[in-house]
Amino acid sequence: MRTSLRAGLAGVAAAAAAIGVAELVAVVTGARSAPLIAVGGVVVDHVPGPIKDFGIRVFGVHDKTALLVGTSILLAGYAFGVGVLALRRWAIAVIGIVLFGLVGAAAAITREGAGFASVLPSLIGAVVAAFVLRHLLRESSPSRESSLSPDRRRFLRDLGIVAAVAAAGGVAGRMLTSRREVNAAREAVALPTAAGAPPTVPAGAQAPGAVPYVTPNRDFYRIDTALVTPRVDPNAWQLRIHGMVRNPITLTWADLLRRPMVERYVTLACVSNPVGGDLIGNALWLGTPIKDLLDEADPLPDADQAVQRSVDGWTCGAPTAVLRDGRDALLAVGMNGEPLPVDHGFPVRMVVPGLYGYVSACKWITEIELTRFADFDAYWVPRGWSAQAPIKTQSRIDTPRDGASRKAGAVTVAGVAWAQHRGIAKVEVQAGDGPWQEATLAPAVFSDTWRQWSLTWTASAGRHTLRVRATDLDGVTQTSVGAPPEPDGATGWHAVTVDVE
Repeated sequence: MRTSLRAGLAGVAAAAAAIGVAELVAVVTGARSAPLIAVGGVVVDHVPGPIKDFGIRVFGVHDKTALLVGTSILLAGYAFGVGVLALRRWAIAVIGIVLFGLVGAAAAITREGAGFASVLPSLIGAVVAAFVLRHLLRESSPSRESSLSPDRRRFLRDLGIVAAVAAAGGVAGRMLTSRREVNAAREAVALPTAAGAPPTVPAGAQAPGAVPYVTPNRDFYRIDTALVTPRVDPNAWQLRIHGMVRNPITLTWADLLRRPMVERYVTLACVSNPVGGDLIGNALWLGTPIKDLLDEADPLPDADQAVQRSVDGWTCGAPTAVLRDGRDALLAVGMNGEPLPVDHGFPVRMVVPGLYGYVSACKWITEIELTRFADFDAYWVPRGWSAQAPIKTQSRIDTPRDGASRKAGAVTVAGVAWAQHRGIAKVEVQAGDGPWQEATLAPAVFSDTWRQWSLTWTASAGRHTLRVRATDLDGVTQTSVGAPPEPDGATGWHAVTVDVE
């Protein structure tokens, strides 16, 4: 093995050991202080909108995993170069290692709620990297080439395995420690009983061939900026409602659970959802009405924005008037009959029918500040997204899938349509250049949920393009003009191509 290659691999092994140790230190200093997570968080905060959209289109709900993998690959390349440089100029390699530590430390100290201890994982990791790299280079020095080559190869192999195990152990230790504590707290939660009978889903609400009317928690989409899921102890949780209000409020977890609770089916949608996409889901939410809380806080007349803050510092801003107009905007604690999953905001999140999630669906919420749109831009607004984002009327074909094959004759076409807080009046399907045919709508459950539909299509042999469009109860039919998600939601008709034999 060439000396430069061995040195490069030594650099990679040193970096792996550094990351592993840093992750273990982050068990104490906080998950978001770990170098990969801290640097990844800075990237998420500053990535241009088009790149963010590309990542979601390509990787969907796995965009964060892709970012961490990409960051790890870049780090490995950097570490390889540092290892090669160390052969010629150890001082330059030390500068490279110090730069690694400083970048990680600087990123960690900028995270919400960071303290001095947040820099420790990166700095301690850098010290470990220098020690491991120096040790490996001594073992692979040319002066020992002839007498110790077989032993050196075995040593490098074993040390590489140790470094990899250390890195994996560090990541697993951090994740398992924080997850175990919060999962135990979540399992101990006894959800309060909602006022009145739970809402009933009428028979026939599920159309044949469409996705389940209620999305299971495990399948509910997750799009947010948190590379590490915040893990909040409900017994330490508080919510402040303050700002331009006459009566500031601070709620504890116990205070919240004592408030009147309601259960409502609400369909949530991500603004990044492309036409025909699956970044949408419907669930039964348990929570207390936001309107009641805001009425108690008594916002000042010109407080037109309710800024929600997550425990990790993320912000979104919903129109105050929308939160008080009588819709079922909830401070939610339950999802489909169980406490909120950790990935979906445990212990408390916001659910607002009719608004895209990036302006309303704050997970791990800890603060609501009443202010004005003219005075504050929430997280996504400076990044090119609209400050106010009502959900657009949309529809999707779930069956047949694009590229599917069917036998000639009767073919079931089915899917979902949504116009939250307005409701769906009509869904139409077109085959090729033929006439629009009105689909059969499943019974409406609530105006805040999607509505399922189906149509029996008499298919002839050949290739056909099926299109769908919906009309809401305000009489607005979704436009055929295609537009990307940015800045306020995608538009266009969903279409699939079907081969009929």
